[in-house]
Amino acid sequence: QVQLVESGGGLAQPGGSLRLSCAASGSIFSINVMGWYRQAPGKERELVAAISTGGRTSYADSVKGRFTISRDNMKNLMQMRMNSLKFEDTAVYYCNAAAGMYTYWGQGTQVTVSS
Repeated sequence: QVQLVESGGGLAQPGGSLRLSCAASGSIFSINVMGWYRQAPGKERELVAAISTGGRTSYADSVKGRFTISRDNMKNLMQMRMNSLKFEDTAVYYCNAAAGMYTYWGQGTQVTVSS
């Protein structure tokens, strides 16, 4: 079992920045890929960014150049820096971890971009 706890969401103005964090605990040795997903009202959950154990990253086209995902395997911590926020970034953001044949989710953290 893996437990994931997100933090760092909140309210930001357009053009502003936020940093999300995801702390992992439990059977962390089994985790390979971690990522951030988001779900806006009335929309499906979508992958925002992912990072492998070795640090390889991938991003959704909508956030490339604005968001940066990082991972500290020693601290069991994943973060995502979100810059140049747009209204359309408003969503609940979920931390995700793939561990073997299992997928784990955090409880989600709200990010609201509003002027």
